[in-house]
Amino acid sequence: MMWLLFGLIAWTAGWLLNVRLSQLPNKGVFALLPPAVFGATLLFVWECLVHGFQISPVLLPAPSAIAVTFASSLDILWVDFVQTVVKGALSGYIIGCGSAFLLAILVDRYTFLKRGLLPIGNFMAALPIIGIAPILVMWFGFDWQSKSAVVVVMVFFPMLVNTVQGLQETTAMQRDLMRTYAAGYFTTLTKLRLPSAMPFVFNGLKIGTTLALIGAIVAEFFGSPIKGMGFRISTSVGQLALDLVWAEIVVAALAGSAFYGGVALVEKAVTFWHPSQRK
Repeated sequence: MMWLLFGLIAWTAGWLLNVRLSQLPNKGVFALLPPAVFGATLLFVWECLVHGFQISPVLLPAPSAIAVTFASSLDILWVDFVQTVVKGALSGYIIGCGSAFLLAILVDRYTFLKRGLLPIGNFMAALPIIGIAPILVMWFGFDWQSKSAVVVVMVFFPMLVNTVQGLQETTAMQRDLMRTYAAGYFTTLTKLRLPSAMPFVFNGLKIGTTLALIGAIVAEFFGSPIKGMGFRISTSVGQLALDLVWAEIVVAALAGSAFYGGVALVEKAVTFWHPSQRK
C-alpha cells in the first residue's frame, strides 16, 4: 500500500511541476525539462505499481530490474546493436533512400516512368513485412544482408513518393523565371527544384528512420545468426527473461530516437529557409 501511495504522490508532484515548467520559454534547456520530468515520473510510478501490486517479473519487470540487466549485459547489447542497427538497418537505409532519390529524379524527368512505376510503388509499399521478410531471408541468407534487403524494401517507396512529390512543388512562375534565364533542365533541377523538394525529401528520410529499425528487428524473427536484437528478443521471451527483452527495447528506443534526431538536425540546417524551420 505504501508503494501505491508513493506512486500517487510522485504522479501528482510531477503533474504540478510540469504545469509550472510549461510556462517557461520553450527553448534551450527549458525545452528539455518537461519531457525529462515526465519520463522520470513515469518510471517511478511504474516502479511503485510493480512493487505495490506485486506484479510478477515475467509479466512486467520493474525499471530497476531492467536497469540492472542493462548494466550487466552491455557486451551482449552492443553486439546486438552492431548487428541489427549498424549492419542491417543503417546499410539498408542508405541503400534504399539513396536509390529511391536517384530513381525519383528519373521518374520526374520521364513521364512514362511516373505513370507506370508509381502505382506499382504504392502497391509494393502496402505489402506486409511479415510476408516479404521470410522470402528475402531465404534469398539473401540468415546474416545481416537479408535484414538490409528488408529495410531497402520498406524505406524505398516512401522515399520515392515523397521525393517525386517534392520535385513537383515549384510554381509555374518560378519555372518561367528560370526559362527567362535560359536555364536548362539540370540547372533548373539543381538550382530550383531540388532545393524546393528538400522538405519532402527529409520527410521521407524521417519516415525511413523508424521503418528501417522496425524492419531490421522484425526480419530477425524469421532467421538470423545467434546475435541481433530481434533474435535476442525472441529467444529471451522463450526463456521468460523479460528484463533482457526490455533492455533490448531500451536500446532500440535510444537508437531510433538518435537516428531520427540526427536526420532532423540535418533537415534544420539544410531547410533553414522553410517556414516550418523559422522561429
